[in-house]
Amino acid sequence: MTTPYFTPATFRFLRDLKANNNRPWFNEHKPRYEEVLRQPFLQLIADLQAPLAKISPHFVADPRGQGGSMFRIYRDTRYANDKTPYKTWSGARLFHERARQVDAPSFYLHFEQGDCFVGGGKWHPEPESIKRIRAFIANNPAAWKKATRSKSFTSHFTLGGASLVRPPRGFDPEHELIEDLKRKDFVAVERFADSIALSAELKPLLVDRFKRVAPLVDYLCASLDLEF
Repeated sequence: MTTPYFTPATFRFLRDLKANNNRPWFNEHKPRYEEVLRQPFLQLIADLQAPLAKISPHFVADPRGQGGSMFRIYRDTRYANDKTPYKTWSGARLFHERARQVDAPSFYLHFEQGDCFVGGGKWHPEPESIKRIRAFIANNPAAWKKATRSKSFTSHFTLGGASLVRPPRGFDPEHELIEDLKRKDFVAVERFADSIALSAELKPLLVDRFKRVAPLVDYLCASLDLEF
């Protein structure tokens, strides 16, 4: 696809949704959502299938409208103070083929006016997964540094998420990677301009960034006994 997936109308819809985050407005404007956001995003996901398979045959870009890679626009408000029903951003998770059975890392893309980003890793791992990842980092420091300290990685990505204040129990506080062992999330993110999101450069950029973050995803897969 040489023409852009998204247009200024995409962000205009999200702005309007933010100002009118209620069911009557959304139902009236649902055709806009389908035309300028949902269908183009599903096409982008479909077009990412082949390049993703070259990076790893075990990860899936699933363009199905229900149960696929793209997150639903409907918010889960059951336990939230904010009861607005719709997300004012759109994202997709390109997931491991065993993600429904195992707490696995993923590749991720996010579109929101003023906050578009691409990344990969494991966000909010389950307690057992955190233990396994930390143990793997402690026992395989050289491979972790190779995955997260290379110029290819650091020229675009930064590691993010939450961390513990103190070293986790059972780990040497003097370990050379103690700051990484304190992490509660193992994710890397790069933000990009809205203008990129609305251009034909979007897909090539995403594919390039998936390649760059792949060593981190590969490392996390190894820590969890998953194929990459």
